[in-house]
Amino acid sequence: MVRADQPLYFDEVDVGDAWSSPGRTITETDVVNFAGMTGDYNPLHVDHEFARSTPFGRPIAHGLLGMAFAAGLGSSSPSMQTAAFVRIVDWKFLKPLFIGDTIRVETEIVAMEPHGRKRGLITWRRRIVNQHGDVLQEGTAETLVLYASSRRLVPR
Repeated sequence: MVRADQPLYFDEVDVGDAWSSPGRTITETDVVNFAGMTGDYNPLHVDHEFARSTPFGRPIAHGLLGMAFAAGLGSSSPSMQTAAFVRIVDWKFLKPLFIGDTIRVETEIVAMEPHGRKRGLITWRRRIVNQHGDVLQEGTAETLVLYASSRRLVPR
């Protein structure tokens, strides 16, 4: 029996399995910190006066900040024995992320295939959903995940 707090192995999940992360509210501090970290000070994100003149009427969070939230929230919903992040297959920015939005990440396994003796390739569909149920961003990504049989290969 696998404990809920332990990361899952490739052979403990199936295509169609789905999870929803806990919520997380986007703050202005998040946006300012991301701007500082990346150097992206586009006024659409950090200038309230400018943002009032845009179709959004207020500052929006960076799209890539949303992807970063998806990576973080998705990493524990579910927690997996991930060996490597392989690639982003596709990603769409559908609606803006606003300061004050509470988002969650919905994750579903859409494909699985063996990839050697120690791990398998999982294709994930992830969606960032806000407090109103609107899908703000979505896409697919691939990771390599260890087989349960690799447990004996890992020193304890």
